[in-house]
Amino acid sequence: MKNIAVKINQLCKTYGDTLAVDHLDLSVPEGAIYGFLGPNGAGKTTTLKMIVGMTEPTDGTIEIFGNKLTFGSDKFREDIGFLPDVPGFYDWMTAKEYLQFCGSLYHIEADELKQRIAELLKTVGLTKSRNKKVGGFSRGMKQRLGIAQAMINNPKIILLDEPVSALDPVGRKEVMDIIGSLSGKVTVFFSTHILADVERICDRVIIIKDGRNLLEDSVENIKSVSPSRTIELEFETDEANLFMKSIESENWLVSGTREGKKLLIKVNDLNHARDSINQLICKDHTMLKKYVVVEPTLEDIFIKVVNGNE
Repeated sequence: MKNIAVKINQLCKTYGDTLAVDHLDLSVPEGAIYGFLGPNGAGKTTTLKMIVGMTEPTDGTIEIFGNKLTFGSDKFREDIGFLPDVPGFYDWMTAKEYLQFCGSLYHIEADELKQRIAELLKTVGLTKSRNKKVGGFSRGMKQRLGIAQAMINNPKIILLDEPVSALDPVGRKEVMDIIGSLSGKVTVFFSTHILADVERICDRVIIIKDGRNLLEDSVENIKSVSPSRTIELEFETDEANLFMKSIESENWLVSGTREGKKLLIKVNDLNHARDSINQLICKDHTMLKKYVVVEPTLEDIFIKVVNGNE
């Protein structure tokens, strides 16, 4: 069983009368890529700032590898790397100089720092731009440099706050590929509202709204628990209406939509639906071009959970 890198218990944060984080519980396994998912204003950034020690919790506890985090203490400073949602850079520095500056804050020896900078620039694909001033970098290049900065102290845990929200599709893919490559090497905890990114690289995900935990599990398990599924049938001939009539009284049927020779059938019991449909196909010698059980996406689950329709 994997160790728990970050454990949060009943975490709360209030600003005046506003409850930004509301008795939040979560566990991030060591080596996992953990997606912190929720709409804007859900409490993601506030939670990350409490973990990294930038904001004091109103109540609750945070543990790093089983040890309680105390606000104001630098005990876990070496274990955590952080990339904020709006990272700041010194535009007059080169990428190499910026990482040297960041490394100096951790008092890393010169020879070790030199080697680490070379390795990190290679990891984030900026070796050729190492002597280029950061002011001339694209947003994607800055985010990649930001990830290198978050890893300069060789941390056990990396916290990334909305690392791809302001990037174009190419830049987003580049950054997500880097994050994905860290799986098993370091614990990555990143917040986002971009569902496709979470679905592509995360081991586990938590969905929060109004600072509360709505759902936490592996991506695979979350997608498998949805009772409502869709079956797509495409017929060789114009039989969609006839087939729909033959199943319209079935208890497992939620709805059916015809699109030409295609029939999209939403069901509440996949096993019974498949049995009935298979029997009808054999009985009537129905000719099909396509028969697909459409897998639910994380977006489907997210919308249901956030809207309270899980």
